Formats: sequence, C-alpha cells, structure tokens
Amino acid sequence: MKSRETKQRDLNALTESLQTAKSAMVVSFKGVSVAKDQEFRNSLREAGAKYQVVKNTLARIAVKGTDYEQATEYLKGVTAIAWTENDPVVLSKAVSKFMKDNADTYTFKTGVVDGKLVDLSQVTNIASLPSKEELISKLLFVLNAQAQRIVTVINAVPRDLAVVIKQIGDKIPEGGAAPAAEAAPAEEAPIAEAAPAEETPAPEAAPAEEAPVAEAAPVEEAAATEAAPAEEASAAEAETEEKSE
Repeated sequence: MKSRETKQRDLNALTESLQTAKSAMVVSFKGVSVAKDQEFRNSLREAGAKYQVVKNTLARIAVKGTDYEQATEYLKGVTAIAWTENDPVVLSKAVSKFMKDNADTYTFKTGVVDGKLVDLSQVTNIASLPSKEELISKLLFVLNAQAQRIVTVINAVPRDLAVVIKQIGDKIPEGGAAPAAEAAPAEEAPIAEAAPAEETPAPEAAPAEEAPVAEAAPVEEAAATEAAPAEEASAAEAETEEKSE
C-alpha cells in the first residue's frame, strides 16, 4: 500500500501534467491481459502521449481548476487517463483505433480536446483529420512546387533569349547583306511620295491660262459689232452728201 507521501507525489505529478496538457482521454477496461495493456501503452507512447491508471479520488483532485474538471462525473470504476502536450489529432487517432480494435476489453468514457468535452464519435471525427505533421508536409510540398515553377520560369528567360539571339544570327548572312536589304524600302519611300506632289499643280494651271482667252473673244467681237454700224452710218451720210451736191 502506498504511503501518504507517495500518494502526494503522484497527485502533484498528475496535476502538473494535466495543467500543461492540450488533450486527455479517459478510458476503462476489464479482463485485459498484460500483453494487451502493454500494446496500448506502446501505441500511446508512439503518439507522444502519456498513460496512467489512476484512482478516481486522486483524479478528481488533480483535475480541479483545469479544463478537465468537466470530466469529473466520468471518474468512476476502473479509470485510466491518456494525455498529451502535442497535437491532439495524433492522440485521437491512437485512442479511436485501439478502442475500435479492442472493443471487448476497452471502453471509452470521455475526452477533453482544446477545453471541450467530446465523446467517442467526436474523437473518431477528429482522428480523421490530418495531423500537424501531415499538414506541414503538404504545405512544404505546395511551397516547393511553387518554388520549382518560379525557378523554371527564371531559367527559361535566358534560355529563350539565347534561342532568339541564335535565330537572328542564323538569319544574318556573312558580309552584312541583311542591313542593305532592310535599307532599300527606306530610300524608295520618298520617291513614291514625291511623284504626286509634282503632278498635282499641272491640272490646276491649265484652266488659269485658258480662262483669259475665252473671256477676251467676246470683247473683240463686241467691238467689231459696234464698229460696223458706225461705218455703215458714215457711208450713209457720205451718200447723202453726194446726192445733195
């Protein structure tokens, strides 16, 4: 039988552990073998959790003032507590799997995850989530994939530039004939534009020279027409004078 001092040390150790724990599971068992008990302990150790069979009186005192006080009513009969300071998902996976595989000897009482009381179905749902390590692994995969794409794009820029430069070099023959071929259109362009400028004034000049001729003709005819009656009048007067003489 444990002494009072030993019980006090156990109480202090359990209280300190639960105060820093992120989650805890309360289970019960019956007719369990030593081998099966050791198997359960090993699975919890691999999950980074601690496991202890406790007396209910000791457990009720240890959970006072912590998030696990709400599980006090389940501290009856045979009681064992598994708790962890690490990722609660890992502990949930280990407990839910072992409860399912050994339902004839182990019974899940209750659990507390992030300050909330949970039952076995909720623990099973939590266990289906990816663990912290799995999430980190997926995140690193995504980040590495993006980094690889960035590196590929960066490497492609000088490679494509080199290909373009090589293609330009392949098109330019030796002796510099390519620049002359490009200069030819530049010399012909001014000639093509100058031709309409020289031909345009010619059609406008022709009417300007012919207009005075067309207007002068009627003036001369009018003068001739007016002169004719004057001459006829003079001739008539001359005849009249001759007759009178």
